Amino acid sequence: MIKKFKNIEDSQLTITELMLPSHSNFSGKIHGGHILNLMDQIAFACASKHSSNYCVTASVNKVDFLNPIEVGELLTLKASVNYTGRTSMVIGLRVESENIRTGETKHCNSSYFTMVAKDENEKSTPVPGIILTSKDEVRRYARSIVRQNEGSKRTSRFNSNVFKIEDYLNLLKESNSKIELKA
Repeated sequence: MIKKFKNIEDSQLTITELMLPSHSNFSGKIHGGHILNLMDQIAFACASKHSSNYCVTASVNKVDFLNPIEVGELLTLKASVNYTGRTSMVIGLRVESENIRTGETKHCNSSYFTMVAKDENEKSTPVPGIILTSKDEVRRYARSIVRQNEGSKRTSRFNSNVFKIEDYLNLLKESNSKIELKA
């Protein structure tokens, strides 16, 4: 029997991994692609644990690399369900690195992965809701709703069928661009 609602902490996950030279880019820092791969893995695990189904990544909202990650540091990723829709979940992620020698920790990244639960026929399937037990949990849930609403407005505003160039030319006046429209 599938539960209608689950506690958030029942599906929260934390993983820690040592950053190796094989994970580094040409400048000797950990490659952003490696970090994104780890983030996708923990988002998948968290969403799958919550929904009791295989899940796929539908979207990733805003990935900012705040601090570089060095070879030899411990990378800790934390994942939690912030929002549940009918078949989708927003998984909040936090990435921190720790210098093993000094104990210094750095916040490296926070992001939001929208994951969709799939049944054995690869069709989207309903997920349990979440039980909100704190002000922070309510804040994260509400923020996800607002982010979804803003995203749909942003997308529709720039749809090629409704986009009006004259509404946006003023934004380009001081930009590093040159407009040479072809007829």
